[in-house]
Amino acid sequence: MNFKHYLKAPKHTDFQSAALLLLRLTMGIAFVLHGWGKIQTPFSWMPAGALPIPGFFQFLAAISEFGGGLALTLGLLTPLATMGLAFTMLVAASVHAFVFNDPFVASAGGGSFEPALGYLMVAILILAMGPGRFSLDRAIFGERS
Repeated sequence: MNFKHYLKAPKHTDFQSAALLLLRLTMGIAFVLHGWGKIQTPFSWMPAGALPIPGFFQFLAAISEFGGGLALTLGLLTPLATMGLAFTMLVAASVHAFVFNDPFVASAGGGSFEPALGYLMVAILILAMGPGRFSLDRAIFGERS
């Protein structure tokens, strides 16, 4: 199979496609907003004294969140967008869980790895299900048969 095959949207009912659209819009807009500040200074958005993450990896996270969020909102290049977001959220969840030793849910406030893990699961779901009918992927690349 060629790469274009993976960009085609799997077939879904109108209801399933509407649900995927709502999920894509919610997650996509959230990531555009999360990535907006990072994309302003993509190589140095982490606070001084935080983890010593090289600028290149900060750049990848900023592009993943802002660009991936925009692509997800439009349903454009959905597999690439969700893979970038999934890897970014895997790193974020791992850092919160294993480096900061944050709990899954911080019932008293503070850091937790629940949001990053939740976003990771949604990215995996969208990667598995595709963008749905109401997407630029379907308009440009068609549907999988």
